[in-house]
Amino acid sequence: MAERSFKEEVKQLRIGAGEEFRGEAILAVTKALLQSGVSYVSGYQGAPVSHLIDVLNDANDLLQELGVRFESSANEASAAAALAASISYPLRGACTFKATVGVNVASDALAALSSGGVKGGALIIIGEDYGEGSSINQERSHAFAMKSQFWMLDPRPNVRSIVEAVEKGFQLSEASNTAVMLQLRIRACHVYGSFTAKDNVKPAFSRADALEQPVRDVSRYALPPYTYDHEREKIEHRWPAAVKFIRENSINEFFDGEAADVGIVMQGGMYNGVLRAMEIAGLADVYGNSRIPLYVLNATYPLIDEEFVRFCAGKKAILVIEEGQPEFIEQGINTILRRADLQTKVEGKSVLPMAGEYTGGVLKAALQRFCATHRPDLLAPEPPKQTNKSLSAALDTLGQNVHGRQPSFCTGCPERPIFTAMKLVQREVGTLHISNDVGCHTFAALEPFNLGNTTVGYGLGGAGASPLSGQNGKRPVAVLGDGGLWHSGLVSSVGHQVFNKTDSVVLVVDNGYAAATGGQDVLSSAGDIATRSTQHPIEKAVRGVGVNWVRHVTRTYDLATMRDVLREALTTKAEGPKVVIASSECMLNKQRREKPLMREAIKRGERVVRERFGVDADTCTGDHSCIRLSGCPSLTIAPNPDPLRREPVTKVVDSCVGCGLCGEVAHAAVLCPSFYKASIVNNPTWWDRLRQRLRNRVIGFLQRRMEGARVEMAR
Repeated sequence: MAERSFKEEVKQLRIGAGEEFRGEAILAVTKALLQSGVSYVSGYQGAPVSHLIDVLNDANDLLQELGVRFESSANEASAAAALAASISYPLRGACTFKATVGVNVASDALAALSSGGVKGGALIIIGEDYGEGSSINQERSHAFAMKSQFWMLDPRPNVRSIVEAVEKGFQLSEASNTAVMLQLRIRACHVYGSFTAKDNVKPAFSRADALEQPVRDVSRYALPPYTYDHEREKIEHRWPAAVKFIRENSINEFFDGEAADVGIVMQGGMYNGVLRAMEIAGLADVYGNSRIPLYVLNATYPLIDEEFVRFCAGKKAILVIEEGQPEFIEQGINTILRRADLQTKVEGKSVLPMAGEYTGGVLKAALQRFCATHRPDLLAPEPPKQTNKSLSAALDTLGQNVHGRQPSFCTGCPERPIFTAMKLVQREVGTLHISNDVGCHTFAALEPFNLGNTTVGYGLGGAGASPLSGQNGKRPVAVLGDGGLWHSGLVSSVGHQVFNKTDSVVLVVDNGYAAATGGQDVLSSAGDIATRSTQHPIEKAVRGVGVNWVRHVTRTYDLATMRDVLREALTTKAEGPKVVIASSECMLNKQRREKPLMREAIKRGERVVRERFGVDADTCTGDHSCIRLSGCPSLTIAPNPDPLRREPVTKVVDSCVGCGLCGEVAHAAVLCPSFYKASIVNNPTWWDRLRQRLRNRVIGFLQRRMEGARVEMAR
């Protein structure tokens, strides 16, 4: 169950030629694929292209009508390997995944693909996750495109340009016998807009045709001596063909401006941000008309020498806006200009930061520095700054009192009790070395759990722990999610430890989905899905690769059981890896599924019970161990109602989903008995009302008696 359904939106994918398509860029990419006659699409979810996987899943009926096969791949490597179908056959295919981590995983398949080349158009749609909103290591896919000589498209962030990039990308791939990378940045993926649609096209050469007429061409294999021919092909045929196509089809765009002696070169994906910064700086109007000539690189690799020479001729300086490092494009431009004996000064990282996201403020400052040096007359005089004393005072107060907030588990997350149990076990066995994996559970390395020493890759937590195989009665712990296990961890972590007889504990967090990427289903998901095979038990899989010691906790919120099983795994005499499977459904997906059903039931007048937890302020001691051991966002502090006590008490806010962990923590950690559970009943029955009246009377009688006793004692 994905985090968002596109069932309604995908209906637009059926519109025909001349009709206006309106929607999100991810949806437009899917329409562009269908208009281009794609035969197959594969992909692995990951921001910012997770929704592309969700759209393709929701559009499966239409895809089947057109003869298009879509596969939710096991990982990025298998997604990229699917493009092998385009090596020998004129089949158009596409794969998609997150970059740069997805590109790293897929590198073996991609390198082989780049060597042999393709006959059918092959498009690699990568979600470039770079900058302040990123969740991964800060790298660029550009380096991989250069290394393997894939052509890279980075279209302007508007729906029409993105659709055209998909269509032209297939044509460029076929013209140069080379797969093309289409880079979509975070904001480009979620931009909304419109374009004039075309009819969807069934593949001219079908997958059935390929099966009926198999082609075997060993010269396309990445094996010597053919690899030497492949390298020569890249230089003598593929590169010149790509340059010719990009130039003749005007893939890159030129925009005139009045200041002809200077210019700006930018990656296409930076266009919106740059134009907004130019408008603020007085260098462009609200309609995007720039006073400075622009050269927009919708194809960032390869660079087109002739276009650069033409653009820079007669200019004393250009500004290169290239986000990320190293400055590959800027270096390439300098080489082109020196070879052409053009003395145009190239400014880039000299006025822009070497690394980091180029936000509006960063771009505006760089534009002003560039113009101040080369065309100061373009800059409007800065108005005198007016100090807002109240605003300054407010900002100072915020800076002193509002602390940075780290990411953490969601309210009610079933992974929270797992790490609470681990903290309790550490009280008994001492501090543990924990090799984390990629996923929601990575948050355990942060406050308040502080559990985790390393994390090196998706599905690799077990391999990261293996070198520290048990010593002197201590064992390392590896943590994997079910998404990471099925991505690569079953072999790379569990199988690796079995083969090497590693004495460790492997904790598999089974929340039923690839939750961190948006809640996509995996092999062990409980749902019955018509187009996918699910419900394959993790326990059966790990036993299948040779694990003998396996324990399965079917409800992670049972904190005492979770603690006891972890203690057993860390102290047992059994040899080899010990696998603990901790299962409970992702709370976000559970809420997405149950809340609409509950709302409908309430509307129908049905009895619906919701559980919430609270804290008795009179009982709470203000120790706050409950907060330190769980870190639940629904737990906060409130003023103590007792005037004789100064310590703030714990309070449960309205975001509580009733998971019960706070009460479990209080019990398992032998904390104060201040937590209580309340049942909120919608559409109560006559019996509910009668029982509540009886409870109110009994409680009221006892409270009045207690108050009377207090008064007597006060006398």
